[in-house]
Amino acid sequence: MTDTARLKATGIGLSAVLMWATLGLFGAGSGKVPPFLLNALCFGISGSAAFLWLAVTGKLSLLRQPLKIWAFGTIGLFGFHFFYFTAIRNAPPVEANLINYTWPLLIVLFSAFLPDEKLRLHHLIGTVLGLGGAALLISGGEGLQFSGGSMLGYGAAVASSLFWSSYSVLSRRLGAVPTEAVAGFCLLTALLSAVCHLALEETVLPATTLEWGSVLALAAFPVGLAFFTWDIGVKRGDIQVLGAAAYSAPLLSTLLLIAFGFGSLTIFVGLACLAITLGAVIAAKDMIFKRRTREKPAE
Repeated sequence: MTDTARLKATGIGLSAVLMWATLGLFGAGSGKVPPFLLNALCFGISGSAAFLWLAVTGKLSLLRQPLKIWAFGTIGLFGFHFFYFTAIRNAPPVEANLINYTWPLLIVLFSAFLPDEKLRLHHLIGTVLGLGGAALLISGGEGLQFSGGSMLGYGAAVASSLFWSSYSVLSRRLGAVPTEAVAGFCLLTALLSAVCHLALEETVLPATTLEWGSVLALAAFPVGLAFFTWDIGVKRGDIQVLGAAAYSAPLLSTLLLIAFGFGSLTIFVGLACLAITLGAVIAAKDMIFKRRTREKPAE
C-alpha cells in the first residue's frame, strides 16, 4: 500500500472519531429512551439503510461471508455495547467510563502483534497522554473512588474495552472482508439489542420530533456511518494514530455539550484538551512530519 493510500484511509478512519464525538449531544437529545432500545433503533435504522444501498447498487453479494466473519463482526459490535451498558448500570459512571476508555491504548498496544506494524515509543507516549487527558476530562479533576461493591460493573467495563480494541485490531487481519459487510453486523447487533431490551428494560420511545431527530442523527453518524469509516481506517490506515486520536472523541463530545448548553467550560476541560491534542500530535509525528528521503545522484 502506498503512503498516500494509507494516509487517505487514516483520514477516513478519523472521521469515525469525529462522528463518535456527537454521541453525547445526540444522546442527550434522544430523551429517556433506554440504552438497549436506543441501540436497537439506531443499529436497525443504519443497518437497514446500508442494506438498501447495497441492494440499489447491486452489491448484496458482498454480504455473503463465512459464518466466522458474521460471528466476529456481530460479537465485536454487540459485545462492546452490551458490556458497556452493563458497566454503567453496575458501577459509578465516571469510573466505568474511564476503564472503558482504555480501549484506544489497548489498540495501540495490540497493534504490536500485527504484521508490518512497528510500535514505537512516541506511539505509547502520545496514547498515554491521551488517556491522561481523558481521565482528567471524565473525572472533572476529582478523585476516583473504585468501590468493592461495583466489581461486576468494573469487570464489564474491562470487557467492553477488550472487545472493542480486539475487534479493531483483528479487523486488520481481515482486510479481504469488504467494509460493506458491516451492514450485516449492524442488523444483527440491532436484533440482539432488541432481545436485551425486551428482557431487561421498560419500553420508552422518543416522545417528540426533536427526540426522533436525535435518534435518526445517531443512526446516521455515530451509530451508523462511523462503523463503516472506522473499518476502513483500521484495515488500511495507521492504526496507532487512530488509537491515539480516539481520545479526542470524549473531548470533542464535551465541547459540543458545552456549546449547546449542557455543560460549562472549566480549567480541567482546557487541560484535557491540551493533553489529548499534544498526545495525538506526538503519536502521529511520523505521519505529520515525515520527510521523504531522496537518493542523491551518483557522482
